[in-house]
Amino acid sequence: MTLHGYWRSGTSYRTRIALNLKGLDYGQVTHDLRKGDQKDPAYTALQPQGLVPALEVREGFVLPQSVAILEWLEETYPDPALLPKDVDERALVRAMCAVIGSDVHPLNNLRVVKRLKSMGHGQEAIDDWARHWIAEGFGALNRMIGDHGLTYAFGTTPTLVDCYLVPQVYSAERFGADLSAYDKLMKAYTAAIRHPAVAAAHPDRQPDAD
Repeated sequence: MTLHGYWRSGTSYRTRIALNLKGLDYGQVTHDLRKGDQKDPAYTALQPQGLVPALEVREGFVLPQSVAILEWLEETYPDPALLPKDVDERALVRAMCAVIGSDVHPLNNLRVVKRLKSMGHGQEAIDDWARHWIAEGFGALNRMIGDHGLTYAFGTTPTLVDCYLVPQVYSAERFGADLSAYDKLMKAYTAAIRHPAVAAAHPDRQPDAD
């Protein structure tokens, strides 16, 4: 398998975490989002939106969108499981993932930041925008982790929630967000980043990091 991504992309980061937790071997092809490499026709032939990540599973089968990739990995490589066995708990994990995947990350990713800049907003205003939506999501997720987390964000083993959470904390720190109010969330984050598979996915450890 080949992962098309970018070292600092949150969605690429979450996909690397899942691949590593599953213990899967994969190569990486990097696309510098700052230079617009993701819009190259050779890449859009694989990923029509020109976004990262995309997982090239085999010739003729490429999965775009990190949400679909993570679900496919869970169904194709069920051990170790990143979703609980209980159907109610599985739904809760997916709901916690959606807090970040649907309501936080899309509002502060690179293409949104670029659009805000093109509309005349300065960096201070953009950072404030990002911090607002991070706070909205993290406040809710902190309560959910308080209800369902033990060692990790949900239970005692890593789940898909951790795949989403770790990159979003990384992004929040880059935007200068104050994370001191999210005690349960940060406790789960600290446990997750100590896991060797998660640590290996860190942006600074990727081949295209600069």
